[in-house]
Amino acid sequence: AAPRSVPAMESADGAARTLPSIGRLSRGPLFGRAYGRFGLSPSGQLLPPAPPSQENADPQRTAFLLRKQWTLYSVTPLYGFSDARLRDYARLLSAFIAAEKQKGLAVEVGVELDIKVAVSSLPDLKGSDQDQAAILVQLSSRSPASPKNSEEKLIWSGWFCCVSGDDLSENVPEDFTCLPLFLVSGAESYTAIVGSWFQKTFDCCFRRLAISPLNLSWMAAMWTGCKVDKTASAMELVFSVPCLSQPLDISYAIHPEDAKALWDTVQKTPGEITQEEVDVFMDCLYSHFHRHFKIHLSATKLVKVSTAIASAHCDGIIKFLQSQYLTGVLMLLTELAISQIQ
Repeated sequence: AAPRSVPAMESADGAARTLPSIGRLSRGPLFGRAYGRFGLSPSGQLLPPAPPSQENADPQRTAFLLRKQWTLYSVTPLYGFSDARLRDYARLLSAFIAAEKQKGLAVEVGVELDIKVAVSSLPDLKGSDQDQAAILVQLSSRSPASPKNSEEKLIWSGWFCCVSGDDLSENVPEDFTCLPLFLVSGAESYTAIVGSWFQKTFDCCFRRLAISPLNLSWMAAMWTGCKVDKTASAMELVFSVPCLSQPLDISYAIHPEDAKALWDTVQKTPGEITQEEVDVFMDCLYSHFHRHFKIHLSATKLVKVSTAIASAHCDGIIKFLQSQYLTGVLMLLTELAISQIQ
């Protein structure tokens, strides 16, 4: 079954601060950088290696982000945000949540929890030195009946990041901080409360970030071309059949070595990718499926892609599976988020 979508969060007054230079922020067609499409690096690699700033980074510091389902949002630039005030933000957000609890909005019915807020920096999640360090927000709880030395339970996580978002960062006024991608894991009620506080405090606006079938097909091709160990799981494509009285999904699994062999025959220049190559790759998969099952997948809608690198759903649900490709996937998602807020 498809993941349930979270309602988009609107700002309290229905508006966000107007950026004076918004007219200069447009980057043209989606993924239209001069050196490629869909976030290709200047070196022409499908997913770039970790930037120099991460060469000595400890992968355990971001390991908790892997193999967990995250819901995607795009966020307009934050006004007046400061890295030096993260502890203050945690205290203020904690007070805001406590006030919402009084209205019965922040916890499950009949459950009384002591909620602790932590706001910290994730400096390893950057694509370049110009990027703002990622910001992690965590909510944990402990029942008043529990012993004081008992372990707190993490109940909600969210993090803001900007990986290779130089085009946006360079064109916003000094008072704005660009963290266009927001990823959430946890109850929708906490997402709404945390989002409301950020919107009121930093005059920003959140919007659910969907992934189109076209972008999913790019992800399928790009991730197929990445090197992984031989124990990698199969690539799976899930298609939704339209115009039926009852929902029907078709799952199409391809052995990773077969998918990689097909991509290698389609790809003209190693490490580079074009829309034509993506189209040919997908058409070959469709033709193979039709030959065996007499079903035209081109008449369906691609809704999910799963590979050894990551999985992505059209509703804006992502799961990261390989730490070495984490920043590369985040770069693609950052570009999607930026395209939505411009």
